[in-house]
Amino acid sequence: MRSWPEAGETWRRAEELGFHHAWVYDHLAWRGATPWYDAYTTLAAAAAVTSRVRLGTMVTSPNFRHPVPTAHAIKTIDHVSGGRLTVGIGSGGTNRTSDAGVLGGPEWTRAERAARFAEWVGLLDRLLRGPETTVEGEYYSSREVVTEPGCVQRPRVPFLIAADGPRGMRVAARHGAGWVTTAVAPGRAPDEVVRSRLDALGAACEAEGREARDRVLLTGFTDEPWLESPQAFADLAGRYAELGVTDIVLHWPRPGTRWDADMAVFEAIAAEHGTGG
Repeated sequence: MRSWPEAGETWRRAEELGFHHAWVYDHLAWRGATPWYDAYTTLAAAAAVTSRVRLGTMVTSPNFRHPVPTAHAIKTIDHVSGGRLTVGIGSGGTNRTSDAGVLGGPEWTRAERAARFAEWVGLLDRLLRGPETTVEGEYYSSREVVTEPGCVQRPRVPFLIAADGPRGMRVAARHGAGWVTTAVAPGRAPDEVVRSRLDALGAACEAEGREARDRVLLTGFTDEPWLESPQAFADLAGRYAELGVTDIVLHWPRPGTRWDADMAVFEAIAAEHGTGG
């Protein structure tokens, strides 16, 4: 983990390079024991050292967060950033050595995790829209919760929903301004995965009478050479754009990790495809 002055400079540099949005994972720790700053505190600090780039979580989950304090943090950052926050939300990983088991209690079944996810997102939606919220849920409740002032962005901060299965897709269609995927599925080509998931998202959106405006691909979890060269990036981005993907998220190069890459290539991609490109 870098010191905050170093991390803050990275956020400023992301804006200078012309990236449209910049994200932080929402974990208590990264891949086990690696030190990791809190996501929402980091975003508040990042908002204070930037002025244009959109900021967001990739992604927040019910694993260790309750909608009520999360809503309060979101509203605060939306004000600090001047309305530049997007909240990425997912159902959460299942690895109990990481975030899934930190609060104790029995392990959630897949059905319970899906039900918790839908209820969590629904309550967060209500908390961010209204001045006072009282809800008695099966898993999450709020009693006369007032979190003022409201969001800068109206009717609330936009949600980017991570979803692969049918129940998650329905949540994305009902509550999301956008959808995000990693394109990972054992034994399947990444572009085939994205194509089939976009088809499922489209069907879910049609059933809800809504549209997921932003369709985001989080790269770095497949063998595709996104950061091999500017041309490799352009070729891959073009292929996914044809499928319906609107935004590509790259990992900032991290030496000694799977996201190690040539910084010159990374900056060249930003120069060509960012706000100045």
